[in-house]
Amino acid sequence: MLLKSGRNDVGATCGRHEATSSGRGSTVWSYRTVLEQRIRERRLTLEEFAEYAEAFARENGEVGTLGVRHLQRLVAGRGAHGKQLGRVRPATARLLERIFGDSIETLLGEPETHSVASGVPTAAPRSDDRSTPQRTSAEPSAGSGIEAPTAAGGEASGDLLSAFDWLDQHTGWATGAAKRKVRSRLSRLSAGDLLDRNARRSRIGRNAVAEALAEYYGRSLANGYSIHRARVDDREVGTSLLTRPDWIDLASPLTPEGDALALTEQHSSPATSPIDSRRAVHRLAEATALGVRMTNAPLYRLHDVDFTGGKVNGSLNLAPFVEYALTSDLLEGELLDAISQGQSIRPGELPLRDAYLPDFPGVLDLSARKCVGGVLALCAVARPADPYRGSADFALLVQERSGNVLNATGQLAVIPKGFHQPLKEARAEARIGSTLLRELEEELFGRAEVDGTAGEPRVAAPMHRSRLSEPMRWLLDEPGRLRRECTGFGFNLVSGNYEFASLAVIDDEEFWKRYGGDIEANWEASGLRLYSTLDRELLNQLIADEAWSNEGLFALLQGIRRLGESDDPRLDLPTVDAEFTTSASGR
Repeated sequence: MLLKSGRNDVGATCGRHEATSSGRGSTVWSYRTVLEQRIRERRLTLEEFAEYAEAFARENGEVGTLGVRHLQRLVAGRGAHGKQLGRVRPATARLLERIFGDSIETLLGEPETHSVASGVPTAAPRSDDRSTPQRTSAEPSAGSGIEAPTAAGGEASGDLLSAFDWLDQHTGWATGAAKRKVRSRLSRLSAGDLLDRNARRSRIGRNAVAEALAEYYGRSLANGYSIHRARVDDREVGTSLLTRPDWIDLASPLTPEGDALALTEQHSSPATSPIDSRRAVHRLAEATALGVRMTNAPLYRLHDVDFTGGKVNGSLNLAPFVEYALTSDLLEGELLDAISQGQSIRPGELPLRDAYLPDFPGVLDLSARKCVGGVLALCAVARPADPYRGSADFALLVQERSGNVLNATGQLAVIPKGFHQPLKEARAEARIGSTLLRELEEELFGRAEVDGTAGEPRVAAPMHRSRLSEPMRWLLDEPGRLRRECTGFGFNLVSGNYEFASLAVIDDEEFWKRYGGDIEANWEASGLRLYSTLDRELLNQLIADEAWSNEGLFALLQGIRRLGESDDPRLDLPTVDAEFTTSASGR
């Protein structure tokens, strides 16, 4: 039985499929291209997807167009009258790549087989070729995401089943109730409506978010805490980070001696945050519909932190990702929707925020809430002089976040950016530097096997030297080739997460000569930008861009501030000075 979507039978509108029996009562449908599979998984007809693509292009400044007949040829992988498909127009290719977060070559390639009865792509073996990681259906990109129950009644994947079990347990529902509720909600969702909503959210600038949070909480707090603001040359910019002076002037080396975060079980975990079951069910259904990656891996939960002695000190334990995803991570969507609809941003007007983060003391009381967070770094890579570019400089790397990520969707951020979480050994990987190295491997050097959203890795030591990418191996072969520092810390008022802003510097220009061509953003980014540390004017324009995520801008400013302390002739950076107001302002 085929699933229905809107007016038409999806299987019919996406072209002819060959059906075979799986031997277990389900039918396996063979899609002709990954593009066809992605559209099918979004439960859209070709007509609906073509309309969406046109709207997406208008909203995002793309010039590509996509008519239904053209789309029919693309999903079939063949041109008119069965001829070989020619080269896709660059504008069309770019449009599809931005929508799905995959290359046009991948989208027009042959997909894995797909069981309609289960709604879950069959997993292909992992490739042993570490130089060219293969994306499999076990490592879904746009459109596949978390594997979901479907109207055909099949079984869901382990990750989603664990989310259902968790929700059943913490709401007091009977076993299987969450799965049934998500399936029912999913059948009523319109992927087009969700995409339109996300487009509205993406148009809300960083400054609007920071101002709304300042309105909700008040702009300052006694005892030295304040919402982070900075003066950049002649401009004042603000973020949503709650911080204080001794969390800003950091240059803590992320070495085994200076990076002292540790896993401990001496602290008892607080009770689970109150669950809004309706919103939790909707979150799981919409993540399924949009193909957002969601894996119930453990995250580090922060108990305490300080930076005495120039070190990163603190203690952590573990918290399940699904609890974060179904509680405090919902705060961002609630806030953005309220801003886009012109609603009042005051206590009593935002039910989730009133429950989870009602005031500054609630943000700072780590004993009373499960505070998870992330690590993000400004990367600066030395480059030799170039006849076109000019004098020797550093390249600063900035990403545009794709629609397949859970956080900062469609926004600018430094790269890498990831959750602080273990991959294999929770105690050994608790340090900030460990997460940063892994994120560099994943997000810049293509190591798919260290992607925490791709399921449990089977490799015992994924960061063993023998498995490192060639660029990373070169960087770690000699001390000093890769300089890593923690430059700032704060609590992001958007969701209450802790954020460790960092700086990763490669001073040796030899790296760029050897491996500059190996730097490539992964599925989490829809684009990668480079900025020269000698171009002060463009850097000022970059800082002023409203598309920045608040935590991303915080890390950028802290990284530029730290780099600016050097008298290296390869630098001509804006001056960044943090500003603090320590008197309480009230509301």
